[in-house]
Amino acid sequence: MTTRLRTDTDSSTPSRFLDAPRWLLAPVPLFFLQPILGRIGEHVAKSRPELFTRLGHHAGKRFVIDPIDLPFVLLLIPDVKKTQLTAHRRYEDLRPVARIAGTFLNLLDMIAGSLDGDALFFNRQLRIVGDVEAVVALRNALDDCEGSVVDTIVSAFGPLSGPVAMAVTALRAMRTDRRHG
Repeated sequence: MTTRLRTDTDSSTPSRFLDAPRWLLAPVPLFFLQPILGRIGEHVAKSRPELFTRLGHHAGKRFVIDPIDLPFVLLLIPDVKKTQLTAHRRYEDLRPVARIAGTFLNLLDMIAGSLDGDALFFNRQLRIVGDVEAVVALRNALDDCEGSVVDTIVSAFGPLSGPVAMAVTALRAMRTDRRHG
């Protein structure tokens, strides 16, 4: 009798649900996302200035965050005075110093501190292209923060923080169940 481990490519209801963001967000014009992402960037900059201090000379550099299971990439320019977080189509030439690519949930869990970026990298679940020193500085800045940066991001939604937190928790729980199921 042979048992087979489940993989991300198995077709099941949970995996189809986890793939839903790609097809739900594909037709959404990116200009609808820009105010939300802008608010998140501003809120993190005001709430967590220590992140930018820790980045040192890497603050203000252009990072592409590539959630490979979403239909767009994010451009992050961390700067305490004017942090920019914007969504772009994959074909746009954004001229980043580095590109960090992984699944949305791996990236989310990494900034939440529940997944180790080094382990993801060495297991080939996280890809880094470009200025590795800048990426390590960004990772160290996130790791050195007290509390969860994800909680700070969720709090940017003001009165909608509760439902957003519940949605994030549900997504992360489904992924955990999927790993152990």
